[in-house]
Amino acid sequence: MAFEPPRRLVKALGETAPSGDDWLEKLPEVAQQAVDLRELTVERVQVPGGRSSVVLLVRRADGTPAVLKLAPRRARPESERAALARWGGLGAVQLVEPFAAEGVLVLERLHPDVSVRSLPEAKALLEAAGTLRRLWVEPPGDHAFETVAERTGRQARVMRDSGGGSGGDEVASLVSAALEAREALLAAPPEVRLLHGTFRQSKVLAAERVPWLAVGPDPVVGECAFDLARLVRDRVEDLIATPSGASTTRRRVKRLAESLDVDQERLRGWTLFRAVESGVRALRVGRPRDAELLLEFAGWL
Repeated sequence: MAFEPPRRLVKALGETAPSGDDWLEKLPEVAQQAVDLRELTVERVQVPGGRSSVVLLVRRADGTPAVLKLAPRRARPESERAALARWGGLGAVQLVEPFAAEGVLVLERLHPDVSVRSLPEAKALLEAAGTLRRLWVEPPGDHAFETVAERTGRQARVMRDSGGGSGGDEVASLVSAALEAREALLAAPPEVRLLHGTFRQSKVLAAERVPWLAVGPDPVVGECAFDLARLVRDRVEDLIATPSGASTTRRRVKRLAESLDVDQERLRGWTLFRAVESGVRALRVGRPRDAELLLEFAGWL
């Protein structure tokens, strides 16, 4: 099987892969083994694809369309598998094969080129929020999911060590505000739920059995405001480009909080933390334009 990983994946792994990691090098062999074992017919590799995995559009032996997703261990594919099993197809893509080799997921086929982002902004936010609400369920009692405190703790340590990096006093001030917000939010967390973890409009695809389903979770257990925070900054480049971007952002926080029964101040706080964390990370890996957008957005909060 001729196979070439998408450029976006290669670039992203080049920024984040630990020294000595050979997952990308072994990917063609792993893909071929997964295809042969299941007697799959590969139609194409989904491009541009994601930053932490590769998705192949395939057909099973009986002709049923499906998706073969391959991900390295650091992308936590087993955590994704556990979350998809817990949701059981409610609000999210369904597992076709519940048990598979580590890093191999076989999923129902959605419409990979049609995300909710294709809708007008107001409609897209409404549909995305409705999809997200269905994912917020109680985690299994014996779960091994990472918690919001654990994940943001790792991120906070990196932010604290960088101190804003090359961004100067303004970025350092945003980092300080984001870290303070995190501490306050974790001091009195509300009830916890299983969260998608990286939810945004591009993670909601058109489907057959229902209009929209979520894909690509990096699941975490914690409060719902953390999950909703990433959705607040969707289409950040459009927000930055408009004179009313700051006021539009504040209205979006209010509207999303009210529509999903989430505390508005907690949503604002987590939106600030997540935007600053992403901005500082973009600076660290050499994506200054992304960092500029994210940190300007964070300043509005």
